Amino acid sequence: MKFLHALSRLAALALATTLLVPAHAADPVKAGFVYIGPTGDHGWSYAHDQGRKATEAKLKGAVRTTFVENVPDTADGERVIRDLATKGNKIIFATSFGYMNAINKVARQFPNTLFMHATGYKTAKNVGIYDVRTYEGAYMLGVVAGKMSKSGKLGVVGSVAIPEVVRNINAFTIGARSVNPKITTRVIWVNGWFDPGKEREAALALISQGADVLMQNTDSPAVVQTAQEKGVFAFGWDSDMSKFGAKAQLAASLLHWDVIYDEQIGKVIRNEWKTTDIWYGVKEGAVDIGAFGPAISADAKTLVTERRDAIRAGRLHPFNGPLKDNTGKEMVAAGKALADADLRKMSVYVEGVEGSVPK
Repeated sequence: MKFLHALSRLAALALATTLLVPAHAADPVKAGFVYIGPTGDHGWSYAHDQGRKATEAKLKGAVRTTFVENVPDTADGERVIRDLATKGNKIIFATSFGYMNAINKVARQFPNTLFMHATGYKTAKNVGIYDVRTYEGAYMLGVVAGKMSKSGKLGVVGSVAIPEVVRNINAFTIGARSVNPKITTRVIWVNGWFDPGKEREAALALISQGADVLMQNTDSPAVVQTAQEKGVFAFGWDSDMSKFGAKAQLAASLLHWDVIYDEQIGKVIRNEWKTTDIWYGVKEGAVDIGAFGPAISADAKTLVTERRDAIRAGRLHPFNGPLKDNTGKEMVAAGKALADADLRKMSVYVEGVEGSVPK
C-alpha cells in the first residue's frame, strides 16, 4: 500500500508539473515569395509584397515570410525557387507567369513542399495556381476613361502579349465603349514588365497620336509621370500611383493579394492545404477601384462605383455579349458571358482596339 500511495503521489506531482509548464508553441510556418520585379516598382511586385506584409501582420507569430525580388523568369528563377525550398519554406509563392516550368520542375524534387503559382495553368499534387481578375479593374478604369476622354482616343502601354494582358486591354476598351461607343484604343507593346524608359517612350508615342487617357499593364509609375508632364490622364495600375502624378491619376485599379495569402497560408497552418485553382476578383475583395484623383468628374465616379457594385453582386460581367472581335467576328452572343476557359486563352482584340495581337 505504501508503494502504491507513493506512486500515486509521484503521478500527481508529474501532472501538476505538466500543467504549470506552458505548452511549446508550434514553430511558425515559413513562406517564401518570388517577385519578377523590385518591391518598389509600385506595380505588380509591390502589390504582392503589400499583400505579403498584410498577411504576416494578420497571422503574427504563426508565419514567417521571406522574399526574393528582381528574379528573371529564366534559369535564375528555378535556382531561387529551389533555394527557398532547400531553406525549409513550407509554401512558396511564385508571382509571375514565366516561373511556371521552374515551379513544376522544383515541385517534383521537393514533394513535401507546397507551391502556388500566380497566373499559371499547370497544377500538381503539391502545386496550386492563383490569380486575381485584373480585367475587372481594367473594365472599371475603362468606364472612367470613357467618361473623361475628350478626343475619344485611348492608349495602353502593354507589357507582354499573353492572354492576361490582352484580356485587360479588351476589358478596358469594353468599359470605355459602354460609355462612348465611338472610342478607340491603341496599344504599344514594350515586351517587358518593368522598364521605365520604354514605358515612358510608349506613353509619349501614344500621346503624340492623340490619346488623352492612358492605361498601362506595366509595373512602373512612368506612364502616370509622363501623363502628368504632358497634361493628359492616366491610372494607377495594381496600386495607387498618385504620388507620381496627382493631377494625372483619375483612379487606380487596386489589388489585394492578402485575400489569397491569408487563405492559403491559413490552410497550411491548419494542415488543410490542397491543390487549388483560385481566380478571385471584386466579389472576393481581391480587386477594387479607388484612389480617385481630383480631376475625376462626380458623374464618372458615381457611374464606376455603381458598375463596381454590380460586378460584386454578379449582375455585371465585363465580357457580356453581344461582343465582337475587331475583325467583326462574334466572340460572345447576346445574353451570354464569356466563360473563364475562354477568358484564359484570349488572343484577339475586341472591337474598338486597333491593330492585332503580336504573335
